[in-house]
Amino acid sequence: MRWDNLTDSGHARAADAALFDADAVVTRTFDTPEFRGITFHEVRARSILNRVPGASRMPFEWTVNPYRGCTHACVYCFARKTHSYLDLDTGLGFDSQIVVKVNAPELLRRQLASPRWQGEHVAMGTNVDCYQRAEGRYRLMPGIIEALTERANPFSILTKGTLILRDLEPLTRAARVTDVGISVSVGFTDTDLWRTVEPGTPAPERRLDVVRTLGEHGIGVGVLMAPVIPFLGDEPAQLRATVRAVAAAGATSVTPLVLHLRPGAREWFMAWLGRHHPHLVRRYERLYADGAYAPKWYQRRITRQVHDLAREYGIGPAGGTRQARRAAPEKPGATAPEQLSLL
Repeated sequence: MRWDNLTDSGHARAADAALFDADAVVTRTFDTPEFRGITFHEVRARSILNRVPGASRMPFEWTVNPYRGCTHACVYCFARKTHSYLDLDTGLGFDSQIVVKVNAPELLRRQLASPRWQGEHVAMGTNVDCYQRAEGRYRLMPGIIEALTERANPFSILTKGTLILRDLEPLTRAARVTDVGISVSVGFTDTDLWRTVEPGTPAPERRLDVVRTLGEHGIGVGVLMAPVIPFLGDEPAQLRATVRAVAAAGATSVTPLVLHLRPGAREWFMAWLGRHHPHLVRRYERLYADGAYAPKWYQRRITRQVHDLAREYGIGPAGGTRQARRAAPEKPGATAPEQLSLL
């Protein structure tokens, strides 16, 4: 998929009409503090239900992604590479050039009504966050949730965004008629680390407030403890502080995922590491010498530590509760991977 160059008038033709209508991509900027320096490319998508490739490690088969690019600006975000498919920059461009599928709710409603759709689970927030700042302006998620609710179609949402609380009422309605799984991503509670690696996200304690509030309204929430960042967020005291805070917020489960560095994300993260923690560059090069994932021995060590802490604080890993299973349904016949490819 490629775009023609954006013109001075703010329009471009989508080169692949199977994904975007060929008439125009409308580019907008908004001179408000929360959107300063951010460009929005509004497109009319041709399809919104995306099938996950069979070889994927994802524990679900269908996703909905109303946005591409993310103002959370997490330096490790694995989705950065997807911006290159649009001829957009995977570094600062990923953080500030946001593609908005403005017709997502109406398109989803139409696709769910198709006789070919069998009501499979739909996962959201698995590529970029559907509750990033752009959602505050475009308000696509209420219509998406409503479309799924009308069909009693099971779905799950993974987010770092506190904006999900705006949609508490439609989420509560959905939970009355179908399985709804909510997971909040909180990899650590270290505020200094948060400010440098996740500069556009709500603070970890605000995300845990989301867990607490949803739980108080009868919607159980699991926490994806992701990513656990080697040598910066993996000390036993740091892991303990995070699991303790997750338990205090009333999470139904906690699932640790060690940082992984796919192409696109790897280059951006390593450049950040060289600026902020140059003494760790060689250690990372050794740890990730075999590819995107940390060695299995390291993943197992982190998983064991977090699960031990979870038991100590009275919560279990994902899969230990009905709500946790909703958030990450397994593919038939799938075996549990060492690490899911979510964050």
